[in-house]
Amino acid sequence: MPESIKSIANALGDPRLYFLLTVGLLFSYYGFRKTLTKPAVFAGFMAGGVLFFFAGLSDHNFALIALKPDNVPIAFMLVLVAFFTWLSLRRAVINDELRKRGEPNLEEQVARQKVFTWPDLVFSELICLLVVGVILVVWSIYLKAPLEEPAAPAVSPNPAKAPWYFLGLQEMLVYFDPWLAGVVFPSLIIVGLQAIPYIDRNPKGNGYYTFEERPFAILTFQFGFIVLWVSLVILGTFLRGPNWAFFGPFEYWNPGKLEPLINVDLSELFWVYGLRQPLPDFWLIRELPGILLLLAYFGILPIVLAKTVFRRMYIEIGFARYQVMSQLFLFMALLPIKMLLRWAFNLKYLVHINEFFLNI
Repeated sequence: MPESIKSIANALGDPRLYFLLTVGLLFSYYGFRKTLTKPAVFAGFMAGGVLFFFAGLSDHNFALIALKPDNVPIAFMLVLVAFFTWLSLRRAVINDELRKRGEPNLEEQVARQKVFTWPDLVFSELICLLVVGVILVVWSIYLKAPLEEPAAPAVSPNPAKAPWYFLGLQEMLVYFDPWLAGVVFPSLIIVGLQAIPYIDRNPKGNGYYTFEERPFAILTFQFGFIVLWVSLVILGTFLRGPNWAFFGPFEYWNPGKLEPLINVDLSELFWVYGLRQPLPDFWLIRELPGILLLLAYFGILPIVLAKTVFRRMYIEIGFARYQVMSQLFLFMALLPIKMLLRWAFNLKYLVHINEFFLNI
C-alpha cells in the first residue's frame, strides 16, 4: 500500500476528523440513498473496503491489530452491520417508490406467498445450522482463542480494554463521570427505548421498511446506533492503543507514547482564562456559568426547537410527549457535544462540584 494512503488513513484516525467523517457519511448515505443503495454501488464500496483491508495487511502495524484474535470477529460484525444497514435502507427506498405508485410494498407481496413450516423452513434452518457449524469448527482450528494467563491485580495489560460490547461505555468514561457514563446514560437508553411507542404514535412504517414516512425516527435511531455506539466500538478497538492514546490504523502502538492532557473545567475557562481572576470559593458562584449553560440547554433550547425545527412535531404529539422526546434527544446529543469539546478545548467538566461529588 502506498505511504500516501497510509498517511491519509492515519490522519483520519484523529478523533475529531473520525467523528465528523462518521456523522457526514451517515447523513450523506441517507441523503443520497436512492443512488448509494443501488446494488452495484454498494458492491463497489464493499469491494473497495475489502481491497483496502487486504492491502493494508501488508503493513505490519495494521496486521497486528486487524488479525488480533479478539478483533477478527469484530471486523466480521462490522461487515454484517454495513450489509444489513444497506439492505434495510434498500428495501425502504423500494417500498417508498412502490407506495408512491399505489402498489403493494415488498412485505405485502411476500405475505401473499405462503410456505409450510415442514419441510421448507426446517430444511433451510438445517442447512444454516450445518454451514455455521462448519465455519465455527474451521475458525476454532485456525484462529487461536484469545486466552491469557489468570488475572493478576498487580499486572494490568496496556491498554486494558473491556469486551467489545462494553467499549462504547468505556469510551464514554473518558468524557463523563462514572455515575453518568455507567448509570445515567444506560438507564436513559433503556427508558428512551421503552418510551418510543408512546412518543411516536405514527402508524405508518409498521411491518414494512420505509424512510420517507418516518425520517426523524430512523435518523435519530441510526445516529444513536451507528455514531454513538458502533463508531465508538471501532474507535475503542482499532484506534485506542497503549495508555489509551489515539493511534492511526497504520501507526505503531508505541507504549511510550503519552499525550499530555491539560484538562480544564468550564469554570476555569470562565473565571481564570476569561475574567483573569481566581476561582471563587463558594461552589454555587464558581460553577454558575456551567449551571446556567445546562439550564439553558435543557430548559430554553427545547422551547426554541419547538418553535423552529420541531414545530410540526410539537403540534402533532403535544406538549407532554414533546417534552419527554426533547429531553431524551438532548441527553443523547450531549455525548457528541462533550466529546468534541474535550477534543477541541480539553474541556473536562461543564459543572465540577467536588463538594457534592457532582461532575457533569
